[in-house]
Amino acid sequence: MEAALVSAVTGALKPVLEKLATLLGDEYKRLKGVHGEIKFLTDELAAMHAFLVKMSEEEDPDVQDKVWMTAVRELSYDMEDSIDDFMQGADQKDAKPDGFIEKIKSSLGKLGKMKTHHRIGKEIQGLKKQIIEVGQRNARYKNRDDFSSTRNATVDPRALAIFEHASKLIGIDEPKCEIIKMLTQDDGVASTQHQIKMVSIVGAGGMGKTTLANQVYQELKGQFECHNFLSVSRNPDMMCILRTILSEVTGQKYGDTKSGSIQQVISKINDFLADKRYLIVVDDIWKEESWDVLKCAFPSSNYGSKIITTTRISNVAHSCHSSFRGHIYNIKPLNMVHSRQLFYGRLFNSKENCPAYLEEVSDQILEKCDGLPLAIIAISGLLANTEQTEHHWNQVKASIGCALERNSSVQRMIKILSLSYFDLPIHLKTCLLYLSIFPEDSVIEKKGLIRRWIGEGFIHKEGRYTTYELGEKYFNELINRSLIQPVEMTRYGNVWSCRVHDTILDFIIFKSIEENFVTLVGVPNLTVGTQNKVRRLAIQVKDREDYFVLSGIVLSHVRSFSLFPGLVEIPSLNEFKHLRVLVLRDCSQMENHHLVNIVGLFQLRYLDLRETDISELPEQIGHLQCLEILDLRWCGLHELPASIVNLERLVNLMVCSKVKFPAGILKMQSLERLGEVGVFKEPLNLLQ
Repeated sequence: MEAALVSAVTGALKPVLEKLATLLGDEYKRLKGVHGEIKFLTDELAAMHAFLVKMSEEEDPDVQDKVWMTAVRELSYDMEDSIDDFMQGADQKDAKPDGFIEKIKSSLGKLGKMKTHHRIGKEIQGLKKQIIEVGQRNARYKNRDDFSSTRNATVDPRALAIFEHASKLIGIDEPKCEIIKMLTQDDGVASTQHQIKMVSIVGAGGMGKTTLANQVYQELKGQFECHNFLSVSRNPDMMCILRTILSEVTGQKYGDTKSGSIQQVISKINDFLADKRYLIVVDDIWKEESWDVLKCAFPSSNYGSKIITTTRISNVAHSCHSSFRGHIYNIKPLNMVHSRQLFYGRLFNSKENCPAYLEEVSDQILEKCDGLPLAIIAISGLLANTEQTEHHWNQVKASIGCALERNSSVQRMIKILSLSYFDLPIHLKTCLLYLSIFPEDSVIEKKGLIRRWIGEGFIHKEGRYTTYELGEKYFNELINRSLIQPVEMTRYGNVWSCRVHDTILDFIIFKSIEENFVTLVGVPNLTVGTQNKVRRLAIQVKDREDYFVLSGIVLSHVRSFSLFPGLVEIPSLNEFKHLRVLVLRDCSQMENHHLVNIVGLFQLRYLDLRETDISELPEQIGHLQCLEILDLRWCGLHELPASIVNLERLVNLMVCSKVKFPAGILKMQSLERLGEVGVFKEPLNLLQ
C-alpha cells in the first residue's frame, strides 16, 4: 500500500483515512459489527483534515484553535499506531494444519484471532469516543479561502545567484578591505610586526559575519603555509573540532582517532604550527569557554600568523581579541544601495528590470529589513513566489507589521521568516521543519535528505513522478524561497548539499517544538518536555551526562529516531514499537547485538547504518516488509543475509563494493537502485 502523506500540519490523518478505507474493503470483511463505526471515523476525520488544511494558512490562529489542532494531530498518530498493530496481526495467514500438534496450534491461533477481532472492536469504539470528545472541544469548522499552491520546481538560477552575490559582491569589498588592513597593517612597533594578529567580527545573526570572514580567508589563505576555516556553534564537540584542525593543518586524517585527551591533541597542533605561518578562521563562537580551549592550540609565533573569529556575543569578541594582538570589527548592515542590489538581483536580475510601480513599495519593504542580508534574502524569496502587483506587495509590507518599527532588527527578521514560512504549502512546511533535527552548521546531503523525507512519509507519489523526483522538486523549491542555502555543487551545476542558516534553524526549531513535530535532546537552551508523546526524536548529545535525559522519555510512540555521533549508549530497539525511520549513521558505539530485536520494527521504512562498525545483519531482517531504503555503506559488512531478497518493497540498497550478495538479488521486484556495487566480485550471484 502506497504510504499516504504525513505532514506537520495534519499529522497522520491522511494515512489513517487510507487505512480506514482498507478496513472497509473486502479483505477485512470478517470485522463484523464495526463497519458502521469505521465509516463514522472516516467521515469525521475527513472533515477534521479539511479544517486543519485551511487552518494552516492562518499565520497566528487563536489559542483555542492551536490547542484543538494539536489534539487532532496527536490523535491521528495514536490512531495510525493502533490500526497498524491490528493490521499486522490480522494479516498473518493461517498455516495449514498437519498432524495433531499442528491442529492444536491452529485452533489456538484461531482463538487468538477471535480475541484480536474483539480487541479491535473495543479499540475502534475507544477511538470513536476520543474523536467525539475532540470534536466537541471545537465545534467550529470554519471556511477559509485557499491560497497556497505547489508547482513543479527546478532551482531558479536567480536563487543560486543570490547566494553567490551575498558571498562575493554585495557590499563586501569595503568591510573586507578594513579587516585585511587590521590584520596586515604595521602598528608602528617594529618588534611586533611579525607577531600573531587577530580580528574578531561581531554582529547579530543574519548580518553576514560568516560570509565576510570567508571572503577574507579566501583572499589571504594563499599567503600562508597552513590554513583552516572551522565552525564551532552553540554545542561544540571540542575533541572533534580539534581533530579536524589537526587533520586540516597537517594534511593527515585524525578524525578516527579514539585515543588521547584534548590536551594531547592541542599539543600536537601547537607543535606542528610552532614554526609555521598560519591563517585560522574560527566561525560562530558562542561561549568564552570554547575560545579558552581553542586558543591554546594556536602558538604565539613570530611568523606573522593571523586568526579571525566571528561571534554574535560582545563578551566573546572581547575575550578573543584580548588573547592576542586583536581588533574587534562590528559588522555593519547593508546600506540602501547595497540592499537594493541584493533585493533586485533576486527578483529582477537588476534594478533596471524592476517595474516602476514596484520601486516605492520595494524601498518601503527594504527599510523594514534594516540592512540585514538574511532578512532581504528571505523576503525576496517570499516575493519571488508572489504575484508582481503593487497590491500584493503592499500586503506583504503590511504583514511585516507597523509594530516592528520600534523593535530590534532581529525581531523584524523573525517576522519576515514567519511570513515566508506561512506562505509555504503544507508539504514544504513539513520538509522544512524536518531540517530542525540536524545539528547546527551541518552540511546536509541532498540525496540523503530526500530519502529521509520519503521514509518519513512526507512525499506522496503523484502521476508520472517518482517519490524521489518529487522530493527533488521540494528541495529545489526551498532553495528558490531562500530558506536553505546551497553549499556544494556538482560539475553539472546541480546542488549536492545544503545548510540552514543559524537564524532560520532557530525559527524552525521553535515551530517544530511548538507543534510537537520533533523532540530534540542535547540542543543547548532547550528543555525536553514530557507533556507530549514523542513522535520524532533526534539525539545530539556530546557527553554521557546528557544521556540521562533520554531515560525519562517514553519511546513506544517514536516514529523516527536519529542518533548523531556523540551518544555513549544506544537505546534498545525493544523500546520502539512504531518506528518508521532509524538513523544510526557514524555511531561508533554501534555493534551487532544492537540489531538483535530489529525484527520487531514491522513499520520500519528507512534504515541507515552507514559508517558503523557492524559486521553482520540478523537473518530476521528479511521480515521487515515495509523497508524501502537500506544504507549499509562504509560499515564492516562482508556479506548480506540471504533473507534480504525477501524485502518486497526495498527500493534503495546501498552497500560497498566488497560486500557479497545473496543469490537472487536482481530478482527483487521493487529494487531501483543497487548502489556502490562491485559487480566484478560476485557476477554469478548477482545474475542468479
